[in-house]
Amino acid sequence: MMQETENAAAPRRSDHTRATILEAARRRFAAHGFERTTIRAIAADADIDPSMVMRYYGNKAHLFDAALDIDLHLPDLTSIPADGLARAWVRHFLYRWEHNGDDDALLLLLRSAVTNDHASQRMHEIFAAQVAPALAAALGPEQAAARAGLVSTQLLGLALTRYLLRLPAVARLTPDEIVSTFAPAIRATLGQS
Repeated sequence: MMQETENAAAPRRSDHTRATILEAARRRFAAHGFERTTIRAIAADADIDPSMVMRYYGNKAHLFDAALDIDLHLPDLTSIPADGLARAWVRHFLYRWEHNGDDDALLLLLRSAVTNDHASQRMHEIFAAQVAPALAAALGPEQAAARAGLVSTQLLGLALTRYLLRLPAVARLTPDEIVSTFAPAIRATLGQS
């Protein structure tokens, strides 16, 4: 019976350790980016030995990917009328960033992607796997292929200027003001102007 109890507790301890490592890694990557974050610093923050980080994640790149495993939770664009598509798209991303703030994994990834090839490649993968298919469902595959990258550029540019660089002219706008002024640009990119 004792052996059975110990076996049942082991996965929970393992899950807790993984979660602690990921939380520490997210904080470190957010504060210092990919380049300046070390396995030793993450382990110290998690109050564990660095070998445990390596045991669970192998290396810093794998830990980075796990810490920033991002689901954009994109809305079903097929249920949105064509003239409301751009507004829904902008609102979705603004809501995400306004409610998750500096802890948003997408913003953390964007911060690192500017200076690190691995982070940049991860950003490409996420947007290719999620944005392009969502647009393809709403616009058709031909249009989506040409437009997904440009829409991503616009949205990531908004995130960079509003949440990372905090440019005053952009940071002081309300979400409704951004939707009203930014959605027409997205609409034009989607070929709906």
